[in-house]
Amino acid sequence: MGKIKSALLNNKIAQAGLLAVFVLVTAAAVYLMDKSVVAFLLLLGSLLLLYYTTFSNTVKWIVAGVLLIAVIPFATSGGPSYDAYMEVATQCGIYIAMALGLNIVVGFAGLLDMGFVAFFAVGAYTYGIFATGQANNFISGELFPLSGGTFWIFILIGGFMAGLFGILLGLPVLRVKGDYLAIVTLGFGEIIRIIFNNLEKPVNITNGAMGLSSIQPPNLFGFQFTFPHQFYFIVLAILGIVIFAVRRLEHSRLGRSWKAVRENEIAAQSMGIPLIRTKLTAFAIGASFSGMMGVVFAAKQTFIDPTSFTLVESTTILVMVVLGGMGSVPGVILGASLVTILHLQVLTEFTNWLNQLSMQGVINVPTALSPAKMQRLIFGLILILVAIFRPNGLISAKNRKVSLDRAHEQHSASSNAASLNK
Repeated sequence: MGKIKSALLNNKIAQAGLLAVFVLVTAAAVYLMDKSVVAFLLLLGSLLLLYYTTFSNTVKWIVAGVLLIAVIPFATSGGPSYDAYMEVATQCGIYIAMALGLNIVVGFAGLLDMGFVAFFAVGAYTYGIFATGQANNFISGELFPLSGGTFWIFILIGGFMAGLFGILLGLPVLRVKGDYLAIVTLGFGEIIRIIFNNLEKPVNITNGAMGLSSIQPPNLFGFQFTFPHQFYFIVLAILGIVIFAVRRLEHSRLGRSWKAVRENEIAAQSMGIPLIRTKLTAFAIGASFSGMMGVVFAAKQTFIDPTSFTLVESTTILVMVVLGGMGSVPGVILGASLVTILHLQVLTEFTNWLNQLSMQGVINVPTALSPAKMQRLIFGLILILVAIFRPNGLISAKNRKVSLDRAHEQHSASSNAASLNK
């Protein structure tokens, strides 16, 4: 087995052939079957298989783009479950973007945030209030709802508003660390939810517990986005920008500052890293990613209410980060995908299968033991197993390796430039 693995790692042609066969078989299975959760999961697993190949990063990005833009949408379009598949893929994209935002705060900067869903709610309500007639309650002129064409602008506005709330959260908690920071951020998340739940008096801004309905769907040049397979491409575009930004930030001066603060704040400050600005930037950038996806969520669901933004959601996003590997971008993507698919497809389909067996009299499963009702227990068991066998996550974070020769060359070049300036 070891010889076969080493032979594959040293032979890129064999890797390409194996990956091509795997994609073709799984894509054909998804396309020809009415609904097959296993085939769909294996098709998505081709992205994980691609990650472990030895191709260059450029080749991996190109192949991943082809799979996500062309192969997966085409393969899922062959049967009646097209929108069901695309719904799962879209939800995966939304949660991956939020998990990557939280990974900046928790994984890179080491700031435990238990109220991250509050920024998701800020983005959703930012668009929902103005994309319905709700804004007419406090702005005169009957100018609302705004058309779906403003959705694209509100993606930026939602990100900005969430980033602003991230800074407002960061300012009073800069001196708080560890468990106390988790408690404060948890309280912040609950405060935001309660405010949205009660902000119907004296001026009705959020419509309280009734929520906001009939939110305008996105519109682009007269084309209206209403179905999951249409939102899939919106989420994919935003997710691509988020991943690119996170990857660039991770190895930037700011990213190294975050990691230094995470390891030791006193040492980082003694090296000249501004703690306040570094922490506030982490809160703001991470929150802005969540806010942008909040806008997409509101437009996709066309209805939002405070129950969509509970503590359970914050915990779920944190589970995604811990499960995948804190500080690891590919790990967080994998963790978010696994948790979302487990929640939306695997447990639901398993429950339906058990119900069919129960109706046929094969087995008798009590309703209280339904897997869909025991999701948190299953999540907890998964976390325990990961903590035991993979303490650093499914894909642990890796620091960029720089050869000594290259480091000496960069040092010599900087020294020569400094001497010339003198």
